[in-house]
Amino acid sequence: MRRIISLLALSFALTASAADGALGLDEVLACADQPHPDLGVAQAQAELARAEQMLAESQDDFRVTLDAGLRSGRNSLNGNQFEPDHLARLNARKTLWDGGRTDLASAAARLESAGRAAQLLDARAQRRLALMTRFFDVLITDLQYAADSEFTAVTYVSWDNAKDRQQLGELSNVAMAEIEARYQESRLKRNDTLRRAREKRALLAAAMNRPGELASELLDPEIKDNDRPLPEFKELLAVLEANNPRLLAQQQLLAASQQRLAAQRAEYRPSLEFEAETAAYSRESSTRDNLRAGLNLTWPLWQGQRVDARVAREQAQFQLLQAQSERLRLDLRQNLYETWEEIAFLRESERPAAKVNSAMRDWNLERAQAEYELELKTNLGTGMAETQMARMRRKAVEYRLALAWERLTALLGQPVATIKPVATGTEDKKS
Repeated sequence: MRRIISLLALSFALTASAADGALGLDEVLACADQPHPDLGVAQAQAELARAEQMLAESQDDFRVTLDAGLRSGRNSLNGNQFEPDHLARLNARKTLWDGGRTDLASAAARLESAGRAAQLLDARAQRRLALMTRFFDVLITDLQYAADSEFTAVTYVSWDNAKDRQQLGELSNVAMAEIEARYQESRLKRNDTLRRAREKRALLAAAMNRPGELASELLDPEIKDNDRPLPEFKELLAVLEANNPRLLAQQQLLAASQQRLAAQRAEYRPSLEFEAETAAYSRESSTRDNLRAGLNLTWPLWQGQRVDARVAREQAQFQLLQAQSERLRLDLRQNLYETWEEIAFLRESERPAAKVNSAMRDWNLERAQAEYELELKTNLGTGMAETQMARMRRKAVEYRLALAWERLTALLGQPVATIKPVATGTEDKKS
């Protein structure tokens, strides 16, 4: 009996009421903006794009250089005697016009930077979704463990009673083996669920970037927004095409590639540069100017196949980005449709079925409690386990709904509450 009590206590260990220090969903989601490798990759790419933008925009800045030298030399004009020939020269250059190459490259870099910034926003949204998924996985596994523990307790009682009956000669060895096998299978399933519960906690800790800090207890969140109005699919699709961060980022990268392609084609154009210089020399010469200024014209008349090769490479990159953009658009549309359908299905079909199933299990449990003592020992535990399974099913529906709404928010790039549904919503159409 002591072992039965231990098993029953263990079945509620992971689903007991929250105590101080229990991990809540808000605390988990607060980690979405904290350092994590997934977020770090997107942040590094955004910073790299900003640095490339600064570099591109600085190509036509003034370039000021200082040359200085301490040296000595001789020639026939000074009687082949070594004389000092020191110098100090300050030179300033600025590109006045380069055929638009700098402007095109700067525009491409700005578009690239905007695209990487949009990808960073999507990375944060995906971090929230991943954290929610890991959090709900732990809760569901805990509920499954509680139900499995109830079933294990029931099979143990049957096995324990069977041993007494076998000693009295009322039960054959074959029947005894079958009862014990059911207990061992139930125990195996419970222990496997416990193993998976630890794995789920490890995955949650990794998602929070706290490896090794496994939460012993999680707070069951109060989910309030699962019944918010669901707009029509066409409305959501229009918002997705206008605001989805990944799609916007891909469009920015595609436009950046177009600008880079134009910049490569402008390599054949001439460039005009302003130059000013002041210098001081220790040896006077008629070919040296102390102060000068002028314009330098550079016209690349022939560069072999270098420019053509760079243009061809950029064209191929543009075609690749274009294909990726179309693929992304199709995938996002499909993801939106599946998420929209899932929300409608969970609210209109899965939730009512889970509610009725839970009510039925509660009624069966109450009936089992009123039956005679023998059935109380055999059926009450099963009824409690089935009630626990029904509770898990109801909770799972709400968790899946919360995740579906979070996916929808990530796809749209804005809260769904900001979208006004049409008068005839999804519920009216599908009822």
